[in-house]
Amino acid sequence: MSTVTTSPGQAATAPSAPPRRRLDWRLRFAALSLIWGFSFLLIKVGTGGYAPFQVTLGRLVFGTAVLAAAMAVRRERLPRGARVWGHLAVAAFLLNALPFSLFAYAELTIPSALAGICNATSPLWGMALSLVALSEDRPTRVRVAGLGLGFLGVLTVLGAWQGFHGLDATGTALALLASLSYPIGWIYVRRTLAGTGHSHLSMTGAQLLLATVQLAVVTPLFTTLPTRVSVVPLLAIAALGALGTGLAVLLQYGLVAEVGPTTAQMVTYFTPVIATAAGVALLGETLTWSTPVGAVIVLTGAALTQMRPKPRPAPQP
Repeated sequence: MSTVTTSPGQAATAPSAPPRRRLDWRLRFAALSLIWGFSFLLIKVGTGGYAPFQVTLGRLVFGTAVLAAAMAVRRERLPRGARVWGHLAVAAFLLNALPFSLFAYAELTIPSALAGICNATSPLWGMALSLVALSEDRPTRVRVAGLGLGFLGVLTVLGAWQGFHGLDATGTALALLASLSYPIGWIYVRRTLAGTGHSHLSMTGAQLLLATVQLAVVTPLFTTLPTRVSVVPLLAIAALGALGTGLAVLLQYGLVAEVGPTTAQMVTYFTPVIATAAGVALLGETLTWSTPVGAVIVLTGAALTQMRPKPRPAPQP
């Protein structure tokens, strides 16, 4: 459920000074895994009372409020420059407005557990796209094998051998498109916003603000005001935004600053496990054997695609 302007290991802006550490990084890592894992359950609950666009708009409003408060505490300002804001508007669409909306629509017809597993394919899409879009990202046999293994896992999750029986094709496709949107956004940011000199918090605060504006324009065009206020779905949306979007970003940046992007990105592999467990335990969702087996294959393939060759030692004079 990435909401940031950079992909793991790819910094688009100058890092901000790390804050004081109050909790061990392992506890914050576990908290981030839980927050993002439960996000898919919260989306499901939210769409039980509100339209998908309304869920996404509410999520962005609460998430932006958290980052605005963090910026006020740290006395950071929004970035300046029409060029920066123009690129951030595209990033906001690709990394927030579009994938958040697609997941919300997808979960109208597919289980939250399946949506969480589809989200785990993002590193696979990213590796495939980087081979085309990023000339410096050279393929290796291990990474190509991981890509093939990962998509084999996707076919296993979907039950391809039985004709995808029992799955909603449209909802599944929307969830996969949402996961594809993230690496497209990461590559765009890497090409357009690298070296701007602004802090991560400032850039992401502006990005979420722009995404909120985008949804505020779109939502009234495709939805009507709810006839009644559904309390539980509304609380789910508030938690989704404040925790799954706002607090999660702050936790992620803290982890990257402290333990590095390689360790921080490992949260990706815990998210679908937690999403599946939450969906089954709390929402009563059912799984066939192919779903957890396929998820393990997907995560293994995704892990392989993130492996980089060891740098060769410099020749001795």
